[in-house]
Amino acid sequence: MTMTARRTGVVRWPAVRPWLGVAARLGLAAVWLVAGGTKVGDLAASGRAVNAYQVLPYDVATVIGAALPFVELALGLLLLVGLATRLTAGVSAALLVVFVAGIASAWARGLAIDCGCFGSGGQLAAGQAPSYLPEILRDLGFLALAGFLLSWPRTPVSVDGWLAGAPVEDEDE
Repeated sequence: MTMTARRTGVVRWPAVRPWLGVAARLGLAAVWLVAGGTKVGDLAASGRAVNAYQVLPYDVATVIGAALPFVELALGLLLLVGLATRLTAGVSAALLVVFVAGIASAWARGLAIDCGCFGSGGQLAAGQAPSYLPEILRDLGFLALAGFLLSWPRTPVSVDGWLAGAPVEDEDE
């Protein structure tokens, strides 16, 4: 009597995980590239957006606001090519935690600001209501992508994978 394994149609985690990693890496890369790209044209506005949170001295907020778009673009480019993915995911996660804390702080203190995540941000005009909860939930979703990449940074079609030389499925991470 010959026994054959039945195919159950169950998708195996080791086969799916690398491609979920690609989706997470490219999705987070797109977030950083769009966020940085929308701000890089007007660095003064980016500084005003950081200053709107009222947690840093004006000069410090201006410098951070001017540097932030370039940090976001660098993170996006590193994730796009898949280079230093775990490190980049860690920096992304830290930055996203700061963003969530900043938005929650602005909400708790009753500030009416636009977070400035994908544009100039800053104080809202009279009568405009901030949308803090959707912004926090969105950033928590991005944080989940970064967390996935912290756990499983090696993905197909990446410089990290090319440098390691081993197929992603063979790694023991």
